[in-house]
Amino acid sequence: MTARQFSVREARTGDVRAIKRLVEPLVQQRILLGKELVVFFESLQEFRVAVDDATGEVIGCGALHVIWEDLGEVRTLAVADDWRGAGVGHALLTSLEAEATRLGLRRLFCLTFEVDFFERHGFAATDEQLLVDPEVYSELLRSPDEGIAEFLDLSRVKPNTLGNTRMLKSLTA
Repeated sequence: MTARQFSVREARTGDVRAIKRLVEPLVQQRILLGKELVVFFESLQEFRVAVDDATGEVIGCGALHVIWEDLGEVRTLAVADDWRGAGVGHALLTSLEAEATRLGLRRLFCLTFEVDFFERHGFAATDEQLLVDPEVYSELLRSPDEGIAEFLDLSRVKPNTLGNTRMLKSLTA
């Protein structure tokens, strides 16, 4: 039996509905925040997808969202159930980290239930509520982005973040 092959690439508009389908079960389980289809289109440039080389099917996705000049967030990392354990999540995260480094980010944040996965990739749980200085915090409060609200640990998103672990990784050039 030959190993299944996949590739990671930048997402395209034709991938958006597949990304939403991939993420939807995790939204139903309250693991990820739900997003409207238009939001996926609007944030398309942030996404990478993993694609089954044999079928062209999108089997995983992940996004890198820039929060501030030195800080980004890994978002919406999801892998199809039948591809879990095949290195898809690792490949997606590696691609997102390379993009973060290219952009000049020095730290990556995530809010996750998959603590073991992120620990294996150099992230560490942090109790820090404020990962940015007070001036930056006040600027971030102006963002309408729900992910930023999660990052800031604002009370309006608490029902969606209960049980999640805040994790941080320092990137080296």
